[in-house]
Amino acid sequence: MNSTTNNRKILNKSLHIFFKDALKIVIKNPMQAFSFFRTLLWLRKAARLRSNWLKQGINVPPIIIYSITNECNLDCKGCYAKSLHHSLDKELSDERMKQIFKEANELGVSFFVIAGGEPFLRPEIMNITKNYREIIFLIFTNGLLIDDEMILTFKKQKNVIPLISLEGDAEDTDKRRGEGTFSHLQKTMEKMKKNGTFFGNSLTLTRSNFSAIMDEQYIKDVVDFGCKFFLFIEYTPTVEGTDDWVLTQDQWSQVTKLLNTYRSKYPALFIAVPWDEEDVGGCLSAGRGFVHINAVGDLEPCPFAPFSDINLKNTSLKEALQSRLLESIRQKPELSKETGEGCILWKEREMVNALLKKETTKN
Repeated sequence: MNSTTNNRKILNKSLHIFFKDALKIVIKNPMQAFSFFRTLLWLRKAARLRSNWLKQGINVPPIIIYSITNECNLDCKGCYAKSLHHSLDKELSDERMKQIFKEANELGVSFFVIAGGEPFLRPEIMNITKNYREIIFLIFTNGLLIDDEMILTFKKQKNVIPLISLEGDAEDTDKRRGEGTFSHLQKTMEKMKKNGTFFGNSLTLTRSNFSAIMDEQYIKDVVDFGCKFFLFIEYTPTVEGTDDWVLTQDQWSQVTKLLNTYRSKYPALFIAVPWDEEDVGGCLSAGRGFVHINAVGDLEPCPFAPFSDINLKNTSLKEALQSRLLESIRQKPELSKETGEGCILWKEREMVNALLKKETTKN
């Protein structure tokens, strides 16, 4: 058994455990519990589908990250999406976007991470997610477009989990996202809690906000707001002049221990990237566990690695997943090691770019 196959089996098992844990957290919310139970059933079926495709030489990851738009209603300093994606090409149409989700479902994709820009600037996404209730759609959002009507939609679509981005407390969040943002989001989260919405928070860890975000009182406060899912992401310095945002080695080494403490004390899910990737063999990019589709349809190894040798505008997802670039990256074990200081593919972008040029030359 090769390392990629072994890692895939571990990841499949980890996803199963993740949703079993989620089921325990929402057991008093019957409709949400039923949604997660349905996802558990789909995970088994989807894993079999992916295994069958692999026998045909097609590597289908269980997770797809799809940045459905580059547009955003904010202009945050240090935004990786704004720094990496400057294409003048048109974004994929609503019709093509719908088709991609259909193809992914048929291939056995278990889990979608919807990103941007601000995903809710493309409201069609909520008309798509309702058609795939067995799949979980985790939607990264700044939360400012979530209104009462959308909260009612979340109540109907239990497979959609809004993941609201915070920078820490009110001072840090407002400094990066605009005055009054934290207060507005706190009210939104309280409304979602009252409505029974299962939602989470995305927290990008930087050197300056680490102490505030990882403080236990902060975690307790956000749990009290209604948060059931914490996703911690290490900052990757894709923007010039932000190298000093990167965690110190001492901060980096504290994360796993702190999260284990919070997992044992609070009724919420805690995931940290890249720390939790180490348990499944390292970086999951390039199809080891996920791929990234950008707004104009390029299939990329990771949101932080804007390199692609294939586009989905006129190519099926099944064909695109046979990308030579992705296969080349998977064959490089040094591109799956997590060493801190942000995404390994971004740090080794010269090597990734060389692989892209090599595969492009072959074509």
